Amino acid sequence: MSTQAQVLEGKAKPRGKYPHIKRAGDFLYVSGTSSRRADNSYAGVEVDELGVTNLDIEAQTRAVIENISDILQSAGATLDDLVEMSVFLVNMNDFAGYNKVYGEYFDYTGPARTTVAVHQLPHPHLLIEIKAVAYKPA
Repeated sequence: MSTQAQVLEGKAKPRGKYPHIKRAGDFLYVSGTSSRRADNSYAGVEVDELGVTNLDIEAQTRAVIENISDILQSAGATLDDLVEMSVFLVNMNDFAGYNKVYGEYFDYTGPARTTVAVHQLPHPHLLIEIKAVAYKPA
């Protein structure tokens, strides 16, 4: 079985030496994805002139899922091809907002899902990160 890995132009550069997506046979593995944009700003983050920060779990969740969608499109796949998602929340108090947005994209026929709380993510403004697996025959 051959594998192919890609780092995509126009997406946030990975913060380490890993690809955005890797194909292994008929499966596509999407690395942990956040709401970070290509310019290193973050969707769902507002910081006012005094440094007061407002973090929006719904906006971040939407941006993460849209980023995953874009990454899948690079391999000819869509969100409908997802078979599994692992979701990492910094605070389970954000579960309701994340779950609401998740339901805008998926129903009971969507991917299997696991949601866990983590101590922190690679940037203090991140509330959520998702990694995913899709099935898309080559």
